[in-house]
Amino acid sequence: MNPIELSVIVPVYNEEQGLHALFDRLYPALDKLGVSYEVVFINDGSRDRSAAILREQFQKRPDVTRVVLFNGNFGQHMAIMAGFEHCRGQRIVTLDADLQNPPEDIGKLLAKMDEGHDYIGSIRRMRQDSWWRGVASRAMNRLRERITRIKMTDQGCMLRAYSRDIIDAINSCQEGNTFIPALAYTFAQSPAEVVVGHEERAVGESKYSLYSLIRLNFDLMTGFSVVPLQIFSFTGIIVSLLSAFFVVFLLIRRMIVGPEAEGLFTLFAIAFFLIGITLFGIGLLGEYIGRIYQQVRHRPRYLVQAILEKSE
Repeated sequence: MNPIELSVIVPVYNEEQGLHALFDRLYPALDKLGVSYEVVFINDGSRDRSAAILREQFQKRPDVTRVVLFNGNFGQHMAIMAGFEHCRGQRIVTLDADLQNPPEDIGKLLAKMDEGHDYIGSIRRMRQDSWWRGVASRAMNRLRERITRIKMTDQGCMLRAYSRDIIDAINSCQEGNTFIPALAYTFAQSPAEVVVGHEERAVGESKYSLYSLIRLNFDLMTGFSVVPLQIFSFTGIIVSLLSAFFVVFLLIRRMIVGPEAEGLFTLFAIAFFLIGITLFGIGLLGEYIGRIYQQVRHRPRYLVQAILEKSE
């Protein structure tokens, strides 16, 4: 049996309307590469006909198609993790099913790997997202880079290529919540980036809400750095020192000027500010404790209902 050179992992969640268009572009693009490949679709508990369409595609191209069916919705990153654990290629490419990243650009990532790189990220050229997605993405990128020291120009683009060594390292991790591109970056010896195309979503709608993006970045920052906790500790020290100086100031003022009724609302404002900092710190601490709680339960990250693949 010849080894598979390329595995393309495609998570699918309620993509019924766009799957046929994906098939029409993905398979010809891979055929042109002239390498042995497999396409691993992971159905992440879709509630539409996505699973049935994937089954039909498997029956059409069983030699290069595999389908992993979840019995529920476990999220995009868990779907990709399942793809990592079931793929067999020496090089692995992740691709969204919405065709916003053209499958024809997979060759660019492989060509960059031929230069000796083991992990290839991508930068979307002329992004077609809504304006708020662009602003939020740039802000999160800057915040993430400052906190984690992980330099990814475009963390939201899922079109990425990984060597088998990096995939094996990722599979050895048992984290319940993680951010795969950042995790791969920490294992990579020679990461690189390439510019890829970006198109408007033709059908359907984005599965990431604003809350989902914020939740994802919380996982990124708390999963790869303790800097947020350190910042809060330093903030507590500074506020404590300022509070001490303020108490001394009020004591001296009382001795010189005497008791005053003025300044009551100023004290209220200061008290509310300190309460706000305290609540923020408790929430931040809760994020880390929540990650520990989820990890120590040792629940399965996902449950596979069935795997469609050609028997050897």
